[in-house]
Amino acid sequence: MPTTMFIFLTIFLTVLLYLISRKIFLRTKNPIFNPVLLSTTIIIIIFHYTGITFEQYKPGKDIMTFLLGPATVALALPLYLNRTVLLQALFPIIFGICFGALATLTTAILLAKLSGLDALIVTSIAPKSITAPIAIEISRLTGGDPAIAVAFVVFTGTFGSIIGPSLLSFCKITTPIARGLAMGVTSHGQGTATILQEGALQGAMAGIAMAVAAIFISFIAPLYIPWLVNL
Repeated sequence: MPTTMFIFLTIFLTVLLYLISRKIFLRTKNPIFNPVLLSTTIIIIIFHYTGITFEQYKPGKDIMTFLLGPATVALALPLYLNRTVLLQALFPIIFGICFGALATLTTAILLAKLSGLDALIVTSIAPKSITAPIAIEISRLTGGDPAIAVAFVVFTGTFGSIIGPSLLSFCKITTPIARGLAMGVTSHGQGTATILQEGALQGAMAGIAMAVAAIFISFIAPLYIPWLVNL
């Protein structure tokens, strides 16, 4: 069992590497230096050469994971500050979020099926664009594997946060509301954190998109995912 000091050091190391990675990203503006990807890669390299195991890192990781809850709630602040914009376009925003969430879910399943993947893998991939805690429960309800589901959630969030802003710019999508909604629906928490660096409005829209998409998919997933997988 790791000591309290060791747990503190792993948390400190993780936070420090993330802050350094974030500074590098803000200075270079290069998607390759995405803070989550860069800091995670450095941590893996350090642990590999120092012999630190995941079991030793897990207690610190659990504490940081627990703090994701308050961090997510903190997204309510930019949302509150931009509530007027939200209320002015409430119906189009909610409709866009639900349609986007349904599109990402359907596309993931169909592409996985066309690739000839096993039904278990297809079912586990389905909730890839939903925040991890909800994706785990959805995978359990629909017959998927929670571990596989989490892996795809993390990959989707990381990949989306790397290419998302550049892809939106390439597609000439410059409206802050649209950029925020797109990142929140497709890349959940990591995408929200990335787009928040562009502005409070983008972050607020991404936050509401992440929450509404998760609620919407939670309602339809138990019936929709098995039906589409077995179609």
